[in-house]
Amino acid sequence: MTVLPQILHDTNDYFVVSKPAFWVVNDAATAHGNQTVQNWISNNFDFPLAHDTAHRNGIVHRLDKETSGVLLIAKTYQAFEDLQNQFLERTTSKVYKALVHGKLLGGGTVTMPIARSTKNRTKFGVSLIGREAETKFEVTHVYSKQKGDDYSELLLYPKTGRTHQIRVHMHYIHHPIVSDPLYLGKGLLLKDNEWCSRMFLHAFKLTFHDPSTRKEITVEAPLPDDLAQALRSMK
Repeated sequence: MTVLPQILHDTNDYFVVSKPAFWVVNDAATAHGNQTVQNWISNNFDFPLAHDTAHRNGIVHRLDKETSGVLLIAKTYQAFEDLQNQFLERTTSKVYKALVHGKLLGGGTVTMPIARSTKNRTKFGVSLIGREAETKFEVTHVYSKQKGDDYSELLLYPKTGRTHQIRVHMHYIHHPIVSDPLYLGKGLLLKDNEWCSRMFLHAFKLTFHDPSTRKEITVEAPLPDDLAQALRSMK
């Protein structure tokens, strides 16, 4: 059964959905037949931006195909511009949940620039000629599975919004995200997929200001069933 985006918060100016994993945000040749949020908006809504592909049907920001969670969609041109500016000016606040390999204690911050890989154009990596990127993380739980395999459950607070930022930064500090199809070795990915069928990264919380009232709004997306089940298997 197809899992559809779930509306979490709805106003006259914008709405917030929980994007399912494996949905591509923007229509593009690289969608490769996957369901896209843009197409879902166009087929199901009729607000001013719903059919304007030049403005991405109102989609304000993006999430990786494999990442689930909070996605903000503007209904009007004024709200679209206002909300995009909030992201550009970094006045929004994003919180992700992830499960990574290895035992981390406390928390920390990774501040390393990121650039597209010259060897594989689908990947990114830490590079001195890359764009600045900063990710703060906090450990919420450490799990020990079997044969000494340790895993850390994290809350992550990306200050910047580079493509694959969290995935690259966690890989850089040798704590890659569980079931990450791009940044794990093949053997480890196959092992992860035995108990976690997809990448364990979820956009958990987004805080921004309402374009009309300027009131601070925080929207949370509960952890999806597949990731919740993977955590239960750890216990």
